Amino acid sequence: MKDKYWDYFILVARFLIGCTFLSYGYGKLMDGQFGLVEADLSAPVKEVGLFKLSWYLFDHQPFKASIGISQVICGALLIINRTAILGAFIFLPIVATILIIDLSFMPDNMANAFAWRLSFYILLDFLILGHYKEKMRLIWSAVWQNVTTKYSIPIWGYAILPIMAVALEVMGVLPRLVGKLILHPQESWQGFEELTAIPVPSIRDWAVCRMRNMSDTGDSGLFEPGKSLRSARSR
Repeated sequence: MKDKYWDYFILVARFLIGCTFLSYGYGKLMDGQFGLVEADLSAPVKEVGLFKLSWYLFDHQPFKASIGISQVICGALLIINRTAILGAFIFLPIVATILIIDLSFMPDNMANAFAWRLSFYILLDFLILGHYKEKMRLIWSAVWQNVTTKYSIPIWGYAILPIMAVALEVMGVLPRLVGKLILHPQESWQGFEELTAIPVPSIRDWAVCRMRNMSDTGDSGLFEPGKSLRSARSR
């Protein structure tokens, strides 16, 4: 009988954090979360405050939609019996990130309240994972078994790993580079010539001069203290 009540408690816990994530995710997708009111958008940045500034930044796409979609998917996975363990695993990194954001940007009173609430959700999530300990043992065993390469690699293969990694990185850039050379050959070649003509120590000097020029002309970047968020966004 005790096991039956505990099983029902776990179902309630899944439903709670699953529906909470569904609600917050849906709110982000329907513009019900993040963003600022008209008065805050017109106020100077230094008067807005860190919390409202973060909500202004989080209101940009695709960040807002990606977080909303991930929360909706995670919430649905938690509620569905067949996918509950997967949802519980996905829940942990998402809620941990939210907790760090809240502690970083919220006022102390709000941060403490949300930290307590989210910590309770994390505890519930660990209880959910522990409830399915038999399946968790199988997953743990599969993840932590001796995973290695399928074939034996000679020692020189490991020695040249840094070189091969750099080559692989270059391979990822080549398609874009070739595409730009084909579609915009003159602009691409001119940019390449300008880049190779600058000595490496001079790049830092160029950056310093650029920042000084921006300061002299009043163009000091996106978040100049005297400017409002609305004027910064229109840049």
